[in-house]
Amino acid sequence: MSDLLAARSQMAVSLMFHILFAIAGMAMPLLMVAAEAWWRRTGDPVYLDLTRRWARGTAILFAVGAVSGTVLSFELGLLWPRFMQHAGAVIGMPFSLEGFAFFAEAIFLGIYLYGWQAVPPRAHLAAGVVVALAGALSAIFVVSANGWMNTPAGFDRDAGGRFVHVDPLAAMLNPAAGPEALHMVLAAYAAVGFAVAGIHAGALLRRPGDRFHRAALALALLLGGPAALLQPLSGDALGVMVGARQPVKLAAMEGQWKTEAGAPLRLGGLPDLAAGTTRGAIEIPGGLSLLAYHDRHAVVRGLDAVPRADRPNVLLVHLAFQIMVACGALLAALAVAAGVTAWRQRGVPDRPWLLRCLVAGAPLGIIAIESGWTVTELGRQPWIIQGVMRTADAVTPMPGLGATFAAITAVYLALGAIVVYLLRLHVLSTIAPASSGRVGSS
Repeated sequence: MSDLLAARSQMAVSLMFHILFAIAGMAMPLLMVAAEAWWRRTGDPVYLDLTRRWARGTAILFAVGAVSGTVLSFELGLLWPRFMQHAGAVIGMPFSLEGFAFFAEAIFLGIYLYGWQAVPPRAHLAAGVVVALAGALSAIFVVSANGWMNTPAGFDRDAGGRFVHVDPLAAMLNPAAGPEALHMVLAAYAAVGFAVAGIHAGALLRRPGDRFHRAALALALLLGGPAALLQPLSGDALGVMVGARQPVKLAAMEGQWKTEAGAPLRLGGLPDLAAGTTRGAIEIPGGLSLLAYHDRHAVVRGLDAVPRADRPNVLLVHLAFQIMVACGALLAALAVAAGVTAWRQRGVPDRPWLLRCLVAGAPLGIIAIESGWTVTELGRQPWIIQGVMRTADAVTPMPGLGATFAAITAVYLALGAIVVYLLRLHVLSTIAPASSGRVGSS
């Protein structure tokens, strides 16, 4: 394994690990706040028990996310020093703002966890709201920096290639920032909502009618369902941006080899790199032109328009994109099924067939997010900053990166096992019936 591949692989593993905790930090606080708000309104102790358990889960996931996020920030400087040398001054603003959001999230999470008796009820609930908002803002700021790597803005370059005339605000508000952030936030809510729903759906299959799991299932679907239904709209906005700003990435995503008007939308299929075609795909005439440019006769730039050295790994990008779309479509179908069932039942949708579908669909949102980030990062290659700096030119000259990649991977595997153990112990253990609505320490 070359040092460049080792560095890229280490970043990929770190990002794939961290993103699990980042989406939990965005979505879990919403669930715990909703449960507390309903408990304070109804006095039902089931919702108090649910609030406490979700709060403990949020704390565990936040702690590990803080560690993995810190590792990622160090890796940016250690593995990609030339990137940070040039880009640090341009994208420093969103990273600084993300730091403020992180500290706000940590402070108010502490108030929420330990302030049940110390602060008034409304202040306690408000602290949870701040945690949820700070978690979302933290993700938005980081995604803004990633958007800049895809659509760089807010600087000029002098004759020596140095970045000059830097406008940090224009860099942060780059063309990709808004569509990427909206897509990421909705993806987080959908993924976590359906993951939590799947856990409690499985419990309801074993213990039909359990009030705790019915309450948890209802709140989880209220979070995940609308997000899954709105996700295709944000995906359309993001696709239009990619078509305009990153046509090579779009071509790789869709397996579009030739530049043509009225390009078809391809469902499935395997790109044949040698023949320059995508075999076995179902083609919808004019579909890609319509989705990317809102004109079914528009010209779509193909991979034949760029040298091979400027193309990403078409096979992996295309497959990852197809997986993401398929998972998103299945989640939207689950959301519709759950909504229709709830309307017909006039209550929590707990039909056994639906519960089994929710259990099977629990990992779909997470798979979609991991696949989506694979598309985002691999689709930009061979550029670390689109059209400005190649990834090979940004990697550290330090040798032996294969060993650090192996060590980091082993640490993440061990840390993941510890997280699963802690969640099973403190959050997913057998539910003891709540006998009162009295508030105590969480």
